[in-house]
Amino acid sequence: MRTRKLSCFVIACNEADRIEQCLAPLSGWVDQLLVLDSGSTDNTVELARKYTQEVHCTDWPGYGPQRNRALLLCDNEWVLNIDADEVITEALKSEIDLVLSEPNLDATLINIPWHTYLFGELLKHGRYSSPQGKLFFKVGAKFKDRQVHETLLLPNKKQRTLKSALIHHSWRNYQHIQEKHLKYACLLAEEKAAKGKTSRLSYAVLRFFTDFFQQYVLSLGFLDGWRGFLMAIILGQYAFHKYASLAELSLAKQKLKDESC
Repeated sequence: MRTRKLSCFVIACNEADRIEQCLAPLSGWVDQLLVLDSGSTDNTVELARKYTQEVHCTDWPGYGPQRNRALLLCDNEWVLNIDADEVITEALKSEIDLVLSEPNLDATLINIPWHTYLFGELLKHGRYSSPQGKLFFKVGAKFKDRQVHETLLLPNKKQRTLKSALIHHSWRNYQHIQEKHLKYACLLAEEKAAKGKTSRLSYAVLRFFTDFFQQYVLSLGFLDGWRGFLMAIILGQYAFHKYASLAELSLAKQKLKDESC
């Protein structure tokens, strides 16, 4: 038996095809299971209510603000943050139970290995293989107020990493990969533009090659075969889209400035 109570929250929107595989192993294991749905037009909400009565329907303020909303609803001091495209295994549940039963537990952030799958096979190297800080001590915790890539902020961060992995099915198909990365790239460009940052198309082209090299060579993506090559291309495109979008925003801002003079 786990000696410390655990809350878990999942944010979702139009996840009917995979919400059940996410919630089923969590239901009955965590002490509190929350789902925040931001306007699903499929039956995500109905499916989620099969596993918990704490399903909240909200608008979409961005990833950081939405996670902070969920955090405020968590009753327990330890919180597990799972996404709808992630699946917890029995081995991971057992390891979390052991950690949260340690009498002298001093860690505040528990990193969990991330097993990300691309077209049915595990990516063993690169950006999507890094452990994720999914389990944390709630007191003083807050997510950065960002639209995407929202970092968890802790007042007294003491980390440890588990051995068992969290299964991650981020992309449904190739179209979904491209749509998701393009969306994130444009959101990040808008954030950078709001902070006064600028870019040029030449820099966007440069970032394609540097990010490809980082993923494929320096992060050993080539060891994942053709999937590793494809992911390196996709991450190069991601960087290109981000800075090309920022370049377009920079030009539009400069045009408005020139017209006002």
